[in-house]
Amino acid sequence: MMFLMQNTWAGIPEVDWAALSPLLVMAGVPIVFLTFWSLLSHVAPQRTPSVVAALTGIGTIVAAAIQWGMLDDRTVGTTTLAAAYRLDGFALLLTMLIAASVTLTAIFAHDFLEREDINSAEFFVLLMLSGSGGIVMAAANDLIVLFLGLEVLSIAVYILAASHLRRSESQEAGIKYFVLGAFASAFLLYGIALTYGATGSTNFTTITESAAGLQERGLLYGGMALLLVGLGFKVAAVPFHSWTPDVYQGAPSPTVSFMASAVKVGGFAALFRVFNITFGADALADDWAPMFFALAVLSMVYGTIVGVVQDDVKRMLAYSSISHAGFILVGAEAATGQGMKAALYYLAAYTFIAVGSFAVISVASPTGDAAHSLADYKGLAKRKPVLALAFTILLLAQAGVPFTTGFLGKFFVIGASIETENYLLAIIAMLAAVVGAFLYLRIVLAMYSNGDDADAAVSGTEAIPRTAAVTIGITVAFTVFFGIFADLLVDFVGDAVPAALSVAG
Repeated sequence: MMFLMQNTWAGIPEVDWAALSPLLVMAGVPIVFLTFWSLLSHVAPQRTPSVVAALTGIGTIVAAAIQWGMLDDRTVGTTTLAAAYRLDGFALLLTMLIAASVTLTAIFAHDFLEREDINSAEFFVLLMLSGSGGIVMAAANDLIVLFLGLEVLSIAVYILAASHLRRSESQEAGIKYFVLGAFASAFLLYGIALTYGATGSTNFTTITESAAGLQERGLLYGGMALLLVGLGFKVAAVPFHSWTPDVYQGAPSPTVSFMASAVKVGGFAALFRVFNITFGADALADDWAPMFFALAVLSMVYGTIVGVVQDDVKRMLAYSSISHAGFILVGAEAATGQGMKAALYYLAAYTFIAVGSFAVISVASPTGDAAHSLADYKGLAKRKPVLALAFTILLLAQAGVPFTTGFLGKFFVIGASIETENYLLAIIAMLAAVVGAFLYLRIVLAMYSNGDDADAAVSGTEAIPRTAAVTIGITVAFTVFFGIFADLLVDFVGDAVPAALSVAG
């Protein structure tokens, strides 16, 4: 009997609880909070869920920062849970970005939810749980763990997209996102199965070692292609983007804020883990780089051209998000340390720009979340001059105007492409950036033009909710500060580049 008990315990993997602390904070708090809220909601302040979600995000950032300081080598890190979970600089950086998205979204979401009569407690619990799924994706060292993280992230967001029960567009957005997401998950699972069949393992480290010695790679190539389909859906890369415009337009603005930032971070975290790190050997990178090239070009060109002709601001930013995914893929396509560094910088910059942009959208129209045509934004500079100025800065950052993080993000990814002598991709990226600037200028011109309603144009300034002002202020400050003092963020991001890629670039 004692022998059997010893063997049973011997089969249980060791758990490094400190390494899991960021995940435990983000996943544990909503479970505990939901229990207490069901008992105390009638006596607790109604703003409590948003405060808890914001503090949870901050707590996760603190936990990740502590682990960042404790790691001896951030480029290699450490593993736990039978080597299925890796804690390194890469995972911690993306964990901080996801937690920042949760925090900033939670800060401004309550006033919006109250205005639109949406259940706030459910919203913030799902927000935190979805963030925990993104953290698992960033730290996954196994394809099965990666899939579990993706599903936790995705299922919560499907519900968040459909959470505005009084808008049919929100219900439609949730259904479309769910159905297409289910298809993407099926492709991802099939890719995992083929990869396992080719290498005999789902562990990333073992896959890397096995793939290097494969003579026949047909099965592995099939797995790589299907994995790219599943993950391409999450980052909204063309041709896996079809859900993006309708979901961005129909979903509540705080949900879109989270989707455009944290969900995209989680998607790219998985994409980088699988391709740049696991399949990052030169021979394999030569095989998947053409697929990244095609996705990058299609995303930049399609997102830019189609976005320019839209008349709804949320749809315009949806196509903008597709274009930005293409720019990030430009850095990833280089398959070097410099390319990864550039892609991570761009991802960090866009996270804050996206949250700030949709925070602005959430308060730009006092008549509801459906009024976001360019005509609705006319005269915004007279009604809400500070809000219009903040939105202008964020839009110019997306266009790549100097002294913003958006400019440096584009500069770095194009530079990484030139470094690998992929001049065609660099030229296409530069042209897409130039044409894309027109998209953002259309919104700016609308804000600073006179609206059709003369009374609204001269009615004086309108107050912006303090919570929205905090989120917008933080995102604008981040965008400008790190656009001018770029070395601080560049060095921080550089420490998160995995060891194999650091050597490569």
